[in-house]
Amino acid sequence: SNADPRFLLQVENRRKFVFVTQLGEKRDEENENIKHVPVITEAADKILDAGINTLQRTRVLKKIVEVNQVDAELNAKKEEHRKRMEVLALKREELEKKKQAYEELVLNFDKFLRDNEAKRIRATQNYQKQVKENKIKESEKNGLVQDLEKLRIRQQMLHERVAKCKIFEDFLLHAVERLPQNYLEFGADSAVMALIKRYDTLRSTNEILLSRLASLSDELEKSQHHLETLDQRHNTTKLMINTELSELQMKYDKVQKKNKQSELKINVNKGYLRSQTVELGSLLMAVANLADQCHLKHYGPLHKMDLTSKLDMIKEFYLEKVDVAQMATQ
Repeated sequence: SNADPRFLLQVENRRKFVFVTQLGEKRDEENENIKHVPVITEAADKILDAGINTLQRTRVLKKIVEVNQVDAELNAKKEEHRKRMEVLALKREELEKKKQAYEELVLNFDKFLRDNEAKRIRATQNYQKQVKENKIKESEKNGLVQDLEKLRIRQQMLHERVAKCKIFEDFLLHAVERLPQNYLEFGADSAVMALIKRYDTLRSTNEILLSRLASLSDELEKSQHHLETLDQRHNTTKLMINTELSELQMKYDKVQKKNKQSELKINVNKGYLRSQTVELGSLLMAVANLADQCHLKHYGPLHKMDLTSKLDMIKEFYLEKVDVAQMATQ
């Protein structure tokens, strides 16, 4: 024990190999360092039958392994498809939320527009009412001013007529003062009677002229009244036209607002359709990938197949794999 370890020899206990000729032969487990190898003691025909069965079992096991691999790939694809569907569901939920937000925004904007439209209509109605009242008052004022102007003109005319008649009055008074007291006793051929007749003639002529002047004044007044009536009709027609123009402008503004709302809804629908298109493209890509992995020759080239044919081919491929798995288990 006190020897130098560098000079000690260590021998390993090698494990012995023992051939066993019988597959089901019991092994002696007493010595763990001995490995038993089976020795064949059966007849050749039994060994051949056992080999054929072993080969069939090996093929079945290979098929089972292949089926398991296909099942694993299918489960992986299902899991991938499930994850994609979850992502698409999340995206769809986000799009629905955005759509609801857009719809709420549109409704709020529509309510805002309706409130503004109602305020504008009330303000326009009040403005039109005030304009009508102002025009009526202005028309009444103009009528009163015109009546006052007519009265002033008539007063001026009467003053002028009085001034003109004052000359004759003064002349007559002066003539009466100069006439003798017995001027009525003079004959018809006297100068006084001739002067009186001349005065009567001038007075009758003056009355005729005054009557004609009065008729002409009446005609002028009627013409002015007719002109005022036409002017009022013109103002009324102008007011009606302005009112109709205002109503048409309001209708035009409403149509413009409806067009803007429709344009906004179209943009929202375009965004939703764009998201649906992206989802459809993802689904078509997933179907194309599955069709590429599950391709069957009797369906022909993939680029010539439509979507229904690809789905039928994938269904047939998986049904065939399921049948093989069932046959292997049986």
